[in-house]
Amino acid sequence: MASQTDIKLRKVQIYSIFVRNHTKKGTLMALEPDLQRIKNLGTDFIWLMPIYPIGKKDRKGKLGSPYSIKDYRAIDPKLGTWQDFLKIVKSIHDHGMKVMLDIVYNHTSRDSVLLQVHPEWFLHDKNGNLHNKNEEWTDVAELDYSHKALWNYQIETLKRYAKIVDGFRCDVAPQVPIEFWKEARKEVAKVNPKTVWLAESTSKDYIQKLGAQGFHVSSDAELYSAFDMTYDYDIDQTWRAYVKGDVPLKKYVEALNTQTAIYPKNYIKMRGLENHDQPRAHSMFINESDMYNWTAFSEFQKGSTLVYAGQEFGFKHTPSLFDSDKLDWKDTKMNLSSLIAKMHDLSQSDIQVSGTYKITALENDTVEVTYRLGDIIRIGLFTLKGMSSEVPVALPSDSYTNMLDNSLIHVKDGLVELDYDPIVIQGKTNE
Repeated sequence: MASQTDIKLRKVQIYSIFVRNHTKKGTLMALEPDLQRIKNLGTDFIWLMPIYPIGKKDRKGKLGSPYSIKDYRAIDPKLGTWQDFLKIVKSIHDHGMKVMLDIVYNHTSRDSVLLQVHPEWFLHDKNGNLHNKNEEWTDVAELDYSHKALWNYQIETLKRYAKIVDGFRCDVAPQVPIEFWKEARKEVAKVNPKTVWLAESTSKDYIQKLGAQGFHVSSDAELYSAFDMTYDYDIDQTWRAYVKGDVPLKKYVEALNTQTAIYPKNYIKMRGLENHDQPRAHSMFINESDMYNWTAFSEFQKGSTLVYAGQEFGFKHTPSLFDSDKLDWKDTKMNLSSLIAKMHDLSQSDIQVSGTYKITALENDTVEVTYRLGDIIRIGLFTLKGMSSEVPVALPSDSYTNMLDNSLIHVKDGLVELDYDPIVIQGKTNE
């Protein structure tokens, strides 16, 4: 684990914004009127998806992916100017939030500044043609980190941004050498020692697939030597298999509990139900009760939290990365904002930051999350497939306040009735 990592980062909620699609204007400054609403969700960091110029060569779609970057050191003129970037960062800071910038260091566009000036810094096959580890990424050229001069350029770029922003979300971080990230963190700390590092880690299948081609892809355990947080893609396949009904809840819960055993004591997973690469959660959980329970369960797990713009209103459509696809902010038939804010509020307690933590699979697709700190126990109960049941809890018979809605919850003989709404209760353990 990065020795500087503070477990208080488990309190952090990150709100992801795709600037082009977030507003009608699709500019950096157009975000400003929405900042207070985003702050009210409990947001600590705004993660700006890439805001750099987008390449035109082999572009996908009409506008191209923001992850096909032409120049790391410039702002996409369609989004605004460098001064606009500085202004929106200041405004985010003025609202009491921090900025996490998307860093895409595995590849550039196929007409990038770096490719034109330093073609030797890119992967090539034996015939001298550009070669990608991932054949599906036809709009980008992958970088070759065997060149130390490339390291120097990339680190200098990071240091420039670290004077302005508060953290970096690093795209496909496992495909960039871990030794590069260690050096980058060390150098960036000279400019901003409080910089927060989030790695988009990956699944074991992807690690094995590229490994079979002779490429090294870092595991989460390796990434924790340089990064503060990683994605929870290590259990993503198991989670989706459970949601589809292909594996039982017990197997998914075992995968979650295994994280505590295999990662450093101060590991931080970023918990998220959706992001720009994945289907919207509400497209998977059509029943609103299920969506409510999954939102609460996800944010009650140990770690930081990701909210992808529009998730708070249960949007079902995942915006295109390649074309204009504006969010419809008038579609507010479902509103999870108060729940998200409440879950963030709960996550600020020491018991959820440093308490012992366990997840248990119960009958009827019900899951129990327990945090213990001293003789205090905080219990979260969530029905994941809309079934009610009697649930055992390690609390004495008494009435307790549901910390989500202040309703009374009655525990009798170690059992509590769970209907369709999640429950979070706290008391002194009877064990």
